[in-house]
Amino acid sequence: MMSTYKFGRRHLLKSTLAGAAGMSLGTSGCQKQSAPASAERKTRSMPTRRLGRTGHHVTIFSLGGQSTIEQPGKEDEAVAIINRAMDLGVNYVDTAERYGRGISESYLGKVMKERRKEIFLATKSHDYSYDGTMRNCEASLKRLQTDYLDLYQHHAINDVESLDQIVGRDGALRAFEKLHDEGVIRYKGITGHSPRIMLEGLNRYDYDCVLISVNPANVNMEHAEDMIQFFSATLERDVGVIGMKVVGRGEVLNRGLTMKQAFDYTLSFPMATAVIGITELWQLDENVKWACEFEQLSEEQRVELEHIAHS
Repeated sequence: MMSTYKFGRRHLLKSTLAGAAGMSLGTSGCQKQSAPASAERKTRSMPTRRLGRTGHHVTIFSLGGQSTIEQPGKEDEAVAIINRAMDLGVNYVDTAERYGRGISESYLGKVMKERRKEIFLATKSHDYSYDGTMRNCEASLKRLQTDYLDLYQHHAINDVESLDQIVGRDGALRAFEKLHDEGVIRYKGITGHSPRIMLEGLNRYDYDCVLISVNPANVNMEHAEDMIQFFSATLERDVGVIGMKVVGRGEVLNRGLTMKQAFDYTLSFPMATAVIGITELWQLDENVKWACEFEQLSEEQRVELEHIAHS
């Protein structure tokens, strides 16, 4: 079934895509690699976009905490991926307590204890209660070997019932506010697969950031027809948007699209960055290349990719 969120159906087209284009004015692009790894941070850069009201200029490709980074017995490989990503200029990392039951955070902690100041660090709590969230945050800080989080997020809010829980009297949101007041977390965020539910979350509370699924095959996405309204609201409220499920756990690639096409599609929406999990080191260099060569897609080009993904 074809995607229904075609921007040409609304007058929001120009303003929404102008927001996306305007967000890509960070660095001028990437230089070809000609220096050893020890000097890469000085010779190579990716385009950046402003992460909403946080003011952080994030590279448009960011490192996700799944794939190799959440697998048991893969510490050496995971640490190598994290260090390599940072050497290539990645300055945003997303993880969660649930990824590998803490393994992802633990692997990241091995690097954070030495390089914490180089990264905007985001993690999540899947517990929607006040007490559970406080416990989760304490455990995450210990595993990540840091005393603060740049962004703490509610994990997988995909229905109204979950929203009701987190904003309730003894819900996770009250824990977020206390942690923020104490300086433990800098910004508060919400994550999910539905623009409709994410918009409802923003209507209930003024979150700083949203992590949401966006890909041309609508894999791990719900209520895609509400995407226009969602992005219109995030632009108006200066909310930082992070994209995930760029290839829908590989399904987008299985349907005939390339990694570059999937990347360009997701980043053509008004969001700051896309988090992507890495299996092997070579994928980092490839994703940095696609970030450096990012092309803003027109509506017609996006629709064409949707046709391929749904054929």
